[in-house]
Amino acid sequence: MAAEVLDLLELEDEDEAEAHVQGVCFKTGPPARTGVELEWLVHDGSDPHLLIPPGRLRAALAPVDVPGGMPRGSRITREPGGQVELSSRPADSLSACVEAMAADVAALRRAMDRTGLVLVGRGLDPYRDPPRILDEPRYAAMERFFDRDGPHGRAMMRRTASLQVNLDAGEDTHGITGYRRRWELAHRIGPVMVAAFANSPLRDGRPTGWVSARQANWAAMDPGRTRQPAHDADPRAAWSRYALDARVLCVRDTGTAGGKAADWTAPPGLTFRGWLRGAAPRLRRPTLADLDYHLSTLFPPVRPRGWLELRMTDAQGGDDWVVATALAATLLDDPVAADAAFAATEALCQDPAQPLPPDEIWRRAARVGPADPEIGKAVRACFSAAESALARSAAPPALRTAVSDFAERYAERGRCPAHDQLDALSRV
Repeated sequence: MAAEVLDLLELEDEDEAEAHVQGVCFKTGPPARTGVELEWLVHDGSDPHLLIPPGRLRAALAPVDVPGGMPRGSRITREPGGQVELSSRPADSLSACVEAMAADVAALRRAMDRTGLVLVGRGLDPYRDPPRILDEPRYAAMERFFDRDGPHGRAMMRRTASLQVNLDAGEDTHGITGYRRRWELAHRIGPVMVAAFANSPLRDGRPTGWVSARQANWAAMDPGRTRQPAHDADPRAAWSRYALDARVLCVRDTGTAGGKAADWTAPPGLTFRGWLRGAAPRLRRPTLADLDYHLSTLFPPVRPRGWLELRMTDAQGGDDWVVATALAATLLDDPVAADAAFAATEALCQDPAQPLPPDEIWRRAARVGPADPEIGKAVRACFSAAESALARSAAPPALRTAVSDFAERYAERGRCPAHDQLDALSRV
């Protein structure tokens, strides 16, 4: 449906809104596709403390940020603090996803290298607090929204970077390939992903006390849009409640005033459910397009978008993004590995009535990583399950080697990439 039509379709009531959310966010079918989104901080190659002028970043990206600029078709976007994101096309297999993304990552790195810029795979900028360089109404409203609750929103927007793995939601069944079990498993392996790939221990050049300060920053933000929904036997119902009960981050307005961009600031405290109920009488009625836009402003660790977007992982250095992508995709898509991951994460789910890890487990994963005995045991078991599944599959030897080498270097030793940064700091 054309955007112009969606803009005119006012939502009648909450039932209509919930039905729409459930329909667009959980599209069912056999799990087959894999995608990945990689973010990087951008530093000057000679001095990581320097701020990068927007014009310099645009010039660096210009050769590849054009139709056909990426050899395998990934999409380049810039984030508010000057971070760069590369989003792959959906691929029909894990190995095809990794192969295609590796080609596009190489092209992007070459473009940046030619201008003296470096793509830095860390979850939080360890030295800088960049200004916001994007002036779109969405980002101005987002900043105002988060500023009401403290400094964490600005930090998220300007100095964090993540890795996101995209996987099909699953079939409309109750089995291991069904969307209900895949939704649950995606949350259960969430703290495993946080811990195993924690890569943001520093802020302003000093240890933060967290191996993933990026995840800690997210946890300190608006819980109604950044933490997992309460468990429900039907994830569609859980997600539609979560979405409607989340506060409205911005209200789109395509008009202008005095030649200036329109103000998208939302009334403080207004939830989308409240908007539907008329809690903001001076505000126009919400439309279907408003609801779709609202969904794009929710940032939980697993976000359903027709597929499952796993958002909990720090950006990775070098090519370790391959390992994180392979671990998440294999644990969800290989039935044997999925069963093993369910068993491995059972101890992380402390309430029988809530078979998802509680907030306290997410915090421990971000603070201690795989050095935590309980979480570390789950990390090692999940890597073992993934390694076995990859050995049974047609995965390329290089992919299997990357996973096993990472497990040996980190998981088996109760370490994560953050520990390398802390070790280097202690030697200075």
